[in-house]
Amino acid sequence: MAASESESKASEGSGGTSKVQEAAANLHHPARGGTREVEAVARAYFQAISDRDLDGAVAMWAPGGKEHVRGVIDQPAPEGVRALIGEMLEAMPDMRFEILDTTTEGERCAVRWRLRGTFVGPGRWNGIAPTGNRLTLEGIDLLTVRDGLIRSNDAFSDTMSLPREIGMMPPLHSPAERRMIGAFNVKTQLSHVAIGQARLIATGVWVIQGQPGRCNVYLIEDEGGVTMFDAGARTMVRSLASATAKLGGLRRIVLGHGHTDHRGAAPSFDVPVLCHPDEVQDAEGSGGFRYWPEDLAGLPAPQRQAHRLLHRLAWDGGPVKISGTVKEGDQVAGFTVIDLPGHAPGLIGLWRESDRLALVTDCFYTLDMWGRDCPPHLPLDLYNFDTEQARASLRKLAKLEPAAAWPGHAKPVTGDVRGQLLAAAQES
Repeated sequence: MAASESESKASEGSGGTSKVQEAAANLHHPARGGTREVEAVARAYFQAISDRDLDGAVAMWAPGGKEHVRGVIDQPAPEGVRALIGEMLEAMPDMRFEILDTTTEGERCAVRWRLRGTFVGPGRWNGIAPTGNRLTLEGIDLLTVRDGLIRSNDAFSDTMSLPREIGMMPPLHSPAERRMIGAFNVKTQLSHVAIGQARLIATGVWVIQGQPGRCNVYLIEDEGGVTMFDAGARTMVRSLASATAKLGGLRRIVLGHGHTDHRGAAPSFDVPVLCHPDEVQDAEGSGGFRYWPEDLAGLPAPQRQAHRLLHRLAWDGGPVKISGTVKEGDQVAGFTVIDLPGHAPGLIGLWRESDRLALVTDCFYTLDMWGRDCPPHLPLDLYNFDTEQARASLRKLAKLEPAAAWPGHAKPVTGDVRGQLLAAAQES
């Protein structure tokens, strides 16, 4: 919002040129005059704004220059700058900048400033209606000046003080602030219900288990960082971010399959995500809903309602872009990929021959539909792409004779693993 025409001309001389423009025109060429001229332009710019000389301030910008207020706005000159400054002047008619100090090097001048003004309008500021509050804010602008004109400005302001001073947040250290922080912490605990500690289960392999559904995510030591196998529920993002950082950083994610409760945290990490070619459609799409019964028909009513909510609100982080694919025989962080289709068309597991460890996502379950521990069994028919194929994959896994088989949820199978898995495959 621009200031009025009368305001923008308030500091003009009789010839129609503002004092700020005249001062800028009289500056030496920065390339010849050095840092003093760069600083002079920076100081003149802030003075123009304090003088409510909108035209003069905008005229000090090179066309196409960029005003970047961190976390707020990124606008080109001249019109974007005019809108930004004009909005501030309309929101705070008595706004003034005080330059606290400057540091100049080459073409760049850092200005530490203090802004004072009263938020009385008539204009809004960032969409907020005037509150009448008196404001005092501090920040730093880093201006690049070349040939007497501003080419860019990176502004860093005290974004926490602003909402406090206009009344959107309670005063610092006040009882109201303590209550607000307490309420926020409760919300965080409720919305991120993951068990946050990674547990070492084998050489170079950790598991993090999170709720709801006791989802297992595996972190495998890999060239100074870790590879994540399966991405669990989106409620686990913070726990996974913490664990992967402590283990050297996340290198990539390999999805055992693309269902909602196994791709959930993947979109939150900026790393390559891989899966079997037959899982790309679901990882990047519905997360399994394309072949499940509509509205999960077939589940008892209470479970159906609960699962529909869990898929949408707790498990699924949404579609994830797949960077590449893996298939049987490929190597992943010292493990060999094995194809175990059935529950999902491209479900894979990871097998390590040296200690006979199998990480097999939802090839089988060791919990029932209420989340209680139980012997290993095939996933429920309605959640399977092909139950008979899933049965064959379970037999294939049993023939490897694992020492331990870790599923996508709950506890592992140990002891007579082969016998337990074959028994599960025979169940109707």
